[in-house]
Amino acid sequence: MESSKGSTTSSPAVVKLKPIEATSESFQEFGQVIEASPDGHEFGPSDAQLDLTRGTPRFYIMHLEDRDLKFSSITHHANVTQCLGSIGGDVWYLGVAKPSIVDPSEIKDTMGVDVIQSHCGHFHVPPSVDEVRAFRISGPKFLKLNCGTWHAGPLFKENAMDFYNLELSNTNVVDHTTHDFVEKNNVVFMLDE
Repeated sequence: MESSKGSTTSSPAVVKLKPIEATSESFQEFGQVIEASPDGHEFGPSDAQLDLTRGTPRFYIMHLEDRDLKFSSITHHANVTQCLGSIGGDVWYLGVAKPSIVDPSEIKDTMGVDVIQSHCGHFHVPPSVDEVRAFRISGPKFLKLNCGTWHAGPLFKENAMDFYNLELSNTNVVDHTTHDFVEKNNVVFMLDE
């Protein structure tokens, strides 16, 4: 399904993704699903395992509008775990691909592996079209994305939604790497919901 690198003149192919419900099991390759726990419950593996050590944490409410169930680019943050959740527990969606940050000195066989240095300084392998997944998030829970997890969204059916977002104060300035599937693969993704 992937095309060769570079721009093409044909219309992008549409790849339909069937979202699955985000659960601790289904989302474990990408991060964690955090659900309510009783007051006084001690810290443990069901709590968000955060890495906010490389800067000043930023926790804020993000207002988004017109985020249809489609995407053509995907982003990752190499230096922070990110937490996202809808205010009010309304249904939303997220496209994801596994982290692909690499140490180029540890790659023994680079045949067929496209290692790219991000403008942020780290090295990564671009996400494969075939590895992109879509998740449905419903109810009072949030997602913690592992460092480097590729993500597209939040996406939703409503005209506008508010989300809480935990990242670093400068994440979107110094730690924001994007892969453009139209430019690199001539593909767009559509959630089949």
